[in-house]
Amino acid sequence: MKKTLLVFSFMLFTSLLLPQYALEQAFPNITITSPVDLQSIPDDESDRIFVVAQSGIIYVFPNEKTAPSAKQFLNITDRVTSGGEMGLLGLAFHPDYMQNGYFYVNYTTNTPQRRTVVSRFKVSASNPDSADKSSELQLLTFNQPYSNHNGGQLAFGPDGYLYIATGDGGSGGDPQGYAQNLSTMLGKILRIDVDNTNGSLNYAIPPTNPFANDNTGKTKEIYAYGMRNPWRMAFDPVTGWLWCADVGQSAREEIDIIVNGGNYGWKTMEGTLCYSPSTGCDTSGKILPIWEYPRTQGYSVTGGYVYRGPNQPGLYGKYIYGDYGTKHIWAITYDGSGPAVNQNVILSSGRSLSSFGVDRYGELYICDLSGGKIWKFTPTAPVIAPTRLVVTGSSFGQIGLSWRDNAGNETGYVIERKTAGSEFVPVDTTDANVTVYTDGTIADTSRYYYRVRGINASGTSGYSNTVSSSAPVPVELVSFTAAAHGSAITLTWSTASETNNRGFEIQRRQSGYHNTGWLAVGFQSGAGSTAEAQSYSFNDDLGNFAGAVYYRLKQIDYDGTSSLSGEVSVLLESDDKQYIMVQNYPNPFNPSTTVRFAIPVMAEVTVMITDLLGREASVVRMGELPPGGHEMQWDASAFAAGIYYLRVKAVSSEGVMLSETKKIVYLK
Repeated sequence: MKKTLLVFSFMLFTSLLLPQYALEQAFPNITITSPVDLQSIPDDESDRIFVVAQSGIIYVFPNEKTAPSAKQFLNITDRVTSGGEMGLLGLAFHPDYMQNGYFYVNYTTNTPQRRTVVSRFKVSASNPDSADKSSELQLLTFNQPYSNHNGGQLAFGPDGYLYIATGDGGSGGDPQGYAQNLSTMLGKILRIDVDNTNGSLNYAIPPTNPFANDNTGKTKEIYAYGMRNPWRMAFDPVTGWLWCADVGQSAREEIDIIVNGGNYGWKTMEGTLCYSPSTGCDTSGKILPIWEYPRTQGYSVTGGYVYRGPNQPGLYGKYIYGDYGTKHIWAITYDGSGPAVNQNVILSSGRSLSSFGVDRYGELYICDLSGGKIWKFTPTAPVIAPTRLVVTGSSFGQIGLSWRDNAGNETGYVIERKTAGSEFVPVDTTDANVTVYTDGTIADTSRYYYRVRGINASGTSGYSNTVSSSAPVPVELVSFTAAAHGSAITLTWSTASETNNRGFEIQRRQSGYHNTGWLAVGFQSGAGSTAEAQSYSFNDDLGNFAGAVYYRLKQIDYDGTSSLSGEVSVLLESDDKQYIMVQNYPNPFNPSTTVRFAIPVMAEVTVMITDLLGREASVVRMGELPPGGHEMQWDASAFAAGIYYLRVKAVSSEGVMLSETKKIVYLK
């Protein structure tokens, strides 16, 4: 197998598309809290699905869409420590399970100290849907210095041996250098023989392990090393290759083919890049990933399977994987000689992709960590264009639209807008089946033109008809700002002219626990009708509150009609450990906007801007910043107007402290 990577191949990331897939619930009646693994038994004629819950429970149910509920197969919550990246993380059935009833689990525990445990259990002699909880035989254990990077995947290879994925022990940057340390089990792919024993061990060392005969202190269970946090690995039943996804530190997510004795580089390298040292690292003897992608495309890879199922022939032979952060799903075609080819399967699944799994037929499933549901692929027909787009009304600062849904299979709609002499640009999106929209970003009396098209996994529809409208401006608001002075906030705004203006209701919304929605906190009388400029101010005091505070003005006419201004925000800080990211201001903006955030500890901060497809538009590495509030300006003059995503990521010595994304709109 060729062990080199086509350098910079990630730049082709979104250029190829498999346009015909969506997700549907595989078992609509079943919800499992925090599912992290799905397994089946190849020769199980009763055709069951087993799902691992992070808390320490394995559920079983029939592989039928109408399955009414799931039973508890094994409950070891009394010995599992769960939360964050800890918990019951892996399950594998012995190749001869139908004869011997053995299965294996990987979990973390704090008893007597934080450690990983790999154990064997046996099914109940009287109930095939229940395990014997008292049958636990611990095979191996090793301490975990931190609570993250536990790995956890178990898989039996075609050689009959049990493979075990372990992370580097956690924190950030592998501070103890465990991944390259051959005397530890951390940062490795281990391999053991569970059908035999060796001395005091409850297993044997396969004789072909690279250090099986070493007597210098190297760990004999090691099969491969140099892993950071391998999150899901699987054997291709046709080629026998072991595919593995390794979660990156701050620059690359990678896909590897694991071979006996292989060194996959961490922490000397992160993907194909030098990490420690950052330049001039020793790359000799390192096996590079067959595929990698930058953090602008995703930031927590979830490994999957080579698809060998019967129902999606377009995916056959491709390695299907995803990203937990961006929710994208991709397919890799790789023959072991030429460069890997990556294709989009679903641009945004909307699911927290904790794990993939296959049933006894090779059909692929997806675990949704936050939603608790199991999903599967389904072919998707093209979207039919919407029609009968009409303007439903207009008022100060906003224009309403509605249209007819002719498809029924869209995942949403894209609203595009322009003014005379300009080009159409996307200004927002709606969810599926939503056929009304209000554009609340109108800032003047210009005539605006609109069109709408549907989207789903197959691509985009044609456009609707085009409509146009303008918004009346009874009060011409020319500025609106907010400034904090300790716990006090001063709002100032001004108008160029006013018509029939009774006044302004000041509305406030707070972040976090205090967020009760928009509340009226004051009123400022207007000037009635005047062609002269007017200035206003309002003072607000929030006491000990810390976090983001948002304000808007509700302008009210004497006849009772009203309209809302855009929002402004401020960031109030405290000594508490809070991670806060405020919506950029202004938003929409042209051509620059302010990004504000607060961090509680010293951290490396990166601000990333990506487009709707996740392609990197701008990356600003702000370096190591002290605790407190910070801000930066992003100038979009060199970029096309449209919708972008803003992500602020702060990484301290203890790991990722803040990673939050907000939608921003750039208008020209």
